Amino acid sequence: MTPDFHAEKANRISASMKKLRDNDYEGVIEASMLAGTHWLNFARHQLKFAGAEHDVMHAEYLDGVQRVKIQLLAPHLLAALDEIEGHRAGYVRGDLNGGERIAARCRHLLEQIRDIATKVTPLKPSPDAGPRPPA
Repeated sequence: MTPDFHAEKANRISASMKKLRDNDYEGVIEASMLAGTHWLNFARHQLKFAGAEHDVMHAEYLDGVQRVKIQLLAPHLLAALDEIEGHRAGYVRGDLNGGERIAARCRHLLEQIRDIATKVTPLKPSPDAGPRPPA
């Protein structure tokens, strides 16, 4: 999927989330995860880590090298997405109390993810660094 298509999907999901209240926390958490994953893939493509044919379904499927690269070039993106993912088991599939508070937190985390993803820029190799190894 192209970066523009990821952004379009993430923005559509975010627009739909505005129709949900925080007491619809299961939907807010799931939508935050889905939109956040689109922003993750957007960032990966913008950073030239992956072509349009190589998307990840969850951040946990990234290998260690890609996680480190993303953490260096897009600080806090993975931490925010991992936090949303961490809320899914207890609030979407489980019966934890306080879902409204977590929904509000996930909305905030999704905004952070979007802001980070839309500002990423790939590293430019130093002229004396020689050829850049493949990502």
